Amino acid sequence: MDVSESMDKKSPIVQPTKLPCPPIPASVRTMQGEHGLLDLWKVIKPLATIASAMNTGAHPDDEHSAMLAYLALGRGVYTTSVIATRGEGGQNEIGCEQGTALGIIRTRELEEASSLSNVTLGILSEELDDPIHDFGFSKCAEETFRKWGEEVVYERLIRKIRELRPDVVIACFENEPTTHGHHRAITLLTQRAFHEAADPQIFPAHRQAGLLPWQMKKLYLPIMDNDDYHVAVPVGEYDQIYGSSYVQLGERSRFMHKTQGMGVHYDEGPTYNYYRLDASVFPAPEKERDFFSGLPVSFADLAQSIAAKGGQELAEVFHRMHDAATDVLNAYPRFAEVAQRVHCMKALLASAQQEVPKAPLDEETKIDLMYRLGLKEAQLNRASAEALSLVVKIKPETGEWVAGQTTTVTVTAYNGGSLEVEHVKLRMRVPAGWTAKPLTPTAFPRLAYNQTVCTVFEVSIPAQTELFHPYKPPVLDVEVLYFAFETASTIRVEPESRVAVLPPYAVTLTPSDVVRNTLHTDETIPVKVTLKQYRPGSSTAKVALVVPAGWAAEPAFVDVPFSFRSETKTIAFTVHTTPQVTNGKYQISATVAGTDGVTEIAQDVQVIEYPHVGRTYFIRPATLTVQAFDLAIPKNQRIGYVSSGFDNMDKYLRAVGVNCLNLDANEIQSGDLSRYDTIVLGIRAYGFRRELIESNQRLLHYVENGGNLVVQYHKPEDKWKPHLAPYPIFIGESLIDWRVTNEQSDVRMLAPDHPIFQEPNVITQADWDGWVQERSIYNPSRWGSEYTELIATSDPGEPEFRGIFLTAHYGKGTYTYSSLAWFREIPQLVPGAFRLFVNMISQKQ
Repeated sequence: MDVSESMDKKSPIVQPTKLPCPPIPASVRTMQGEHGLLDLWKVIKPLATIASAMNTGAHPDDEHSAMLAYLALGRGVYTTSVIATRGEGGQNEIGCEQGTALGIIRTRELEEASSLSNVTLGILSEELDDPIHDFGFSKCAEETFRKWGEEVVYERLIRKIRELRPDVVIACFENEPTTHGHHRAITLLTQRAFHEAADPQIFPAHRQAGLLPWQMKKLYLPIMDNDDYHVAVPVGEYDQIYGSSYVQLGERSRFMHKTQGMGVHYDEGPTYNYYRLDASVFPAPEKERDFFSGLPVSFADLAQSIAAKGGQELAEVFHRMHDAATDVLNAYPRFAEVAQRVHCMKALLASAQQEVPKAPLDEETKIDLMYRLGLKEAQLNRASAEALSLVVKIKPETGEWVAGQTTTVTVTAYNGGSLEVEHVKLRMRVPAGWTAKPLTPTAFPRLAYNQTVCTVFEVSIPAQTELFHPYKPPVLDVEVLYFAFETASTIRVEPESRVAVLPPYAVTLTPSDVVRNTLHTDETIPVKVTLKQYRPGSSTAKVALVVPAGWAAEPAFVDVPFSFRSETKTIAFTVHTTPQVTNGKYQISATVAGTDGVTEIAQDVQVIEYPHVGRTYFIRPATLTVQAFDLAIPKNQRIGYVSSGFDNMDKYLRAVGVNCLNLDANEIQSGDLSRYDTIVLGIRAYGFRRELIESNQRLLHYVENGGNLVVQYHKPEDKWKPHLAPYPIFIGESLIDWRVTNEQSDVRMLAPDHPIFQEPNVITQADWDGWVQERSIYNPSRWGSEYTELIATSDPGEPEFRGIFLTAHYGKGTYTYSSLAWFREIPQLVPGAFRLFVNMISQKQ
């Protein structure tokens, strides 16, 4: 039955006259009804505001959270945040995920942070291996553009601007030399886009997707100097409804960036963010009231603008819209009254959508008005559902599906409000080629207070379908149509938890990477293969390893029987290499065939789950990387490793045969440290292992008595003090100045005859080749003369750093401090990094 056939004949759905208007961003959300009055205010506050603003940045956490909270939650401005990368080049303070897996987590953190502040999010990076990626710290925009592709990122930025059509754009950073190259690049492109996004000759193909040229009205840059500003944003203002200042509200969103340790508890009190006007389409005064000075903000402002252009009759409609929005806000917190006034405003909006095409206005103005009305329609639909306390939930039989499967999904709609909702219809939206067949009724004449209606859909997934992609929208959502106050509303709801199409069998090879030590040619490579069945029912999977030419896997294949979904089994293979393996990188992969006999490249499914972001998946080929090189390791060494909690160097040391034991707090505080030939402190360990500060004197006594202590890099804020080292080490304070970002920078060994370059591995210039992402970070700026400076290197055109790798005798032992990026190089199996690290932990007095 057509939707309209189930609707009240007295209240037809009005379709506005068509104009070439850009598509309206979908208002899709989960509907849980968790926060009552706050959620209601959050959705009705924007109804009185027609202005829009965009914040542009490079990484998750770049967003100006307090300012965004002020605009979106405080002013009700339609606020968007456009971020270039997914932060995959950063560090992880809550787990061991790095690279793409970290980018997946940071994406979810950014999504949750944006949702908390009612901010619409856009991310320019689209794929798991996208050219727009966080490749680590960059000191200049030119390097960033080379790696990203300047036109690639610029086209996507222009596309987002034309899609979201902001009146005002605010860059996250100034373009100045002390700023990260990624930040500078996005600011430069934002400045360029201000002048070119309105030019139809710039990326003309956008028009085919309905994206029209758009002229932003103002561009602002942040400044620290509170004298040379145009706008001071009062982010310290206190919002009584939220019971917080906008700084505090912004920090609530920043606490979602847990992988970066973000979020600060601020006290109440006056606070301002300052911004300088960088570009404008019209002259602006020296100081402005806010970002929108001179721009229409309310429907009343818009009405004046329309009247000035000759559209007096349409202006009257917009004046009534202004009054209707005021009525909605005045009705708060009375849910039923808010709902009634929201639907009155919806009726006025439908009238305005009919009148705009008829008005004596130029087409560009009409397109702009229709776009703003379309946004307001989406906001009104959301406000209607919230005011009516309409709670919609999507409950899959399971959230993990496979191609070719048929499953059921239950959709419920609950009325928690005092008003009766009529003519409810539930419709499931699935990708092309899928089917969603309702097994129970989808239309319900009435939904009364405290009542629930339910529809069960049978969802069939085609045999050939794409696997889950963590950066794409959910594969299904539900459209809910209903009437209240004889006016139709439509909302779209997505599942609360991820629904994923996964391979029938997830195959994981353990270890995921291994060093083949060419000094021990008789060694085999043991490989564990873990299979998890995602398909329902019983089956048999035939799994085999694919090895390099001349190598052999034993057994050749294994048939693995499964009885039920989610059953997991592990089998063992042994890989035999050729007698003489030359140095280099090799790949071992796997194939798997199901009951149907079709053999496919096996896929690994990494389940990523944290409480603050929920569950998601990273699907990739099941592979094992073998890096072959010669590595001498002293026998009978005992290494104690103190991990900060987010580096996994100890795992890699054990994998190559180093006797590496993890030290807990008790061992550090009261254990016999002399049992260890070497103790290694992981990256930033002083900042995350509280016992280290109070036990530091024990560590220094350990060195004095003949121990070998190795300390990896620390940030200044990691509770690092110069006296923690036996002779002072001062860490450089500037974010940009004290690092070497060029991973291929020339390295000079200042003390080539030092034992650290000779024993047990002879280090040559070739050992500095093949490093990844960067050489060093948070380098020391000053150090005691007692240290031997081991290397010197720098980024092109900059002075050499000589404090990256320092070692000194202290008493009978040795103390070494190194800000080389071991935590990146060792997991990437960089041969020279392994050789040098083994030498460093093998030092004797």
